[in-house]
Amino acid sequence: SRTRLLWEGGCYECVRVVNFGLEAIDVTLSMEFSADYADIFEVRGYQRGRRGQDLPPEIRGNRLVLGYRGLDKVVYRTHILCEPSPQQLSADKAEFGLHLPSKSESRFFVTVVSEREGKPAPAICDYASAFHRSEQAAVSRAQSRCRIVTSNPLLNSWIARSTADLAMLSTTLPQGDYPYAGLPWYAATFGRDGIITARECLWLDPGMAKGVLAYLAATQADAYDAARDAEPGKILHEMRAGEMAATGEIPFHRYYGTVDATPLFVGLAGAYYERTGDLEFIRGIWNSITKALHWIDQDGDRDGDGFVEYERQAGKGLEQQGWKDSFDAIFHRDGRLAEPPIALCEVQGYVYDARLQAARLAQAVGEPELARDLQESARTLKKNFNEAFWCEEIGSYALALDGGKRQCAVAASNAGHALWTGIAEQALAARVAQRLLREDLFCGWGVRTVGDKEVRYNPMSYHNGSVWPHDNALIAAGMARYGFTDGTLNIFKGLLEAVDFMELHRLPELFCGFARHAGEGPMLYPLACAPQAWASAAVFCLLQACLDPRIDPAARRIQFGNPQLPPFLDAIEIVNLKVGDAAVDLRLQRRAENIDVELLRKHGEVDVVAG
Repeated sequence: SRTRLLWEGGCYECVRVVNFGLEAIDVTLSMEFSADYADIFEVRGYQRGRRGQDLPPEIRGNRLVLGYRGLDKVVYRTHILCEPSPQQLSADKAEFGLHLPSKSESRFFVTVVSEREGKPAPAICDYASAFHRSEQAAVSRAQSRCRIVTSNPLLNSWIARSTADLAMLSTTLPQGDYPYAGLPWYAATFGRDGIITARECLWLDPGMAKGVLAYLAATQADAYDAARDAEPGKILHEMRAGEMAATGEIPFHRYYGTVDATPLFVGLAGAYYERTGDLEFIRGIWNSITKALHWIDQDGDRDGDGFVEYERQAGKGLEQQGWKDSFDAIFHRDGRLAEPPIALCEVQGYVYDARLQAARLAQAVGEPELARDLQESARTLKKNFNEAFWCEEIGSYALALDGGKRQCAVAASNAGHALWTGIAEQALAARVAQRLLREDLFCGWGVRTVGDKEVRYNPMSYHNGSVWPHDNALIAAGMARYGFTDGTLNIFKGLLEAVDFMELHRLPELFCGFARHAGEGPMLYPLACAPQAWASAAVFCLLQACLDPRIDPAARRIQFGNPQLPPFLDAIEIVNLKVGDAAVDLRLQRRAENIDVELLRKHGEVDVVAG
């Protein structure tokens, strides 16, 4: 057997060999090594004209050291340590000679550590110590955080996997914990992904939101730079530390080509304050919030029409800069790609939410005039959005407005985000909720990114017909916001049943949008990240949409407005739900037509109210 774990910068592997036979055996096991030092963008298929220089391998006792000098002039090394010392160790192979008496076992260990010039290599411990410390850290983390257990074993497995994956993806940065977007392609800080992941988990873990906000405030753009699509006040899209980013072969060393991260940042700040009452922290990032609001009003609204648009400034940047950022994701009914600058449907909702959230913050920090202006601009935006984006032809909001203010009359999941943010008028919201659940959009597992009657529909595409769990979670939350809980429960049920077919009960970044058939599971998208942060957090957003928890830190109160339990769920326990320095354990149980809320434990001063 082979077991492997990651701990504090080291990869620790244990190989265990057991002789179940009646006679002793002698066997030689070999392990081969290699390192190509390919940048992650090379792995994804980027063709480079030239590369750096491989360094001669070094053998230091029971350690092999491989090396590479990149075009960025940085030396990268890989240390491979073998315990016990192998019989033979060469530049590409270790050979272990094992003598195994009957019914005995033998183990050997291999540790791999990466080193980058200018930074100290991680300290190496033995496998048992690494395993013990990682287990202790996992237990400590689980005890300090809110936990959820339900009456449904499959849902419990999904929750446990999502919890573990979010812990694995979260990296401690100087500003706090930040959820990296996903593995293997997006092991880096992404603004939009981090914000939405934190928003999905906010009711359970506000600490994640604090880390995300602090980091993005610290990396906010402060100057114009067309090569990086940077403008003052804009929030980071993506930050890479690899060789190709350092040399400028790709623009993602610190890249700002996203139209939605900035309003989402402001929205998260307001939601964080509403959840925690942490005014001191909000004062600390208030300058970043006001800069973001200024970008929304100025550079974000390129033509002054009141809508936020995007258009890339440099050839290496992203052509599409919303969450659907494939080059062909934004198009007209006849399949023509939309001409920039493009105003996306969902982005106007994010801006609406940002203004309302910022108005609350402005009031809290003592700027009532700014609060009134933000509330008024939000009301104006809502009116203009519903007039400009509603498309009777498709019975929903248009996907986008192109550079000529023409509607992209495409039935797409983006309209569901207008429900999540509250920008939709109530009557139109009802029609959107119904439209999203029609079979051209709802495939049985979830809502497709675009309907199957659209010209560019392809169930195996990245953004034109696939199903994204985070997208569905936000849509479900939006339906609940407007009172359409049947739609919320349908989406929850579809995703839960998809989980049953997924390896480790892990929802990936996306899966294919083929129509559901009896006895068949969803088809996987082969290049999807798994785990992926906002997909992992989707289950917590879905639970929030059903339970409707309203946490008031000032009143030290937890209230459940109109909790609903799906048919597949009879009870749910929430352990260690915190309000300030207080915490409670709760049980919600179905009783006939009602949901009972029972207080199991209370630590500190906090009230729990049902209904």
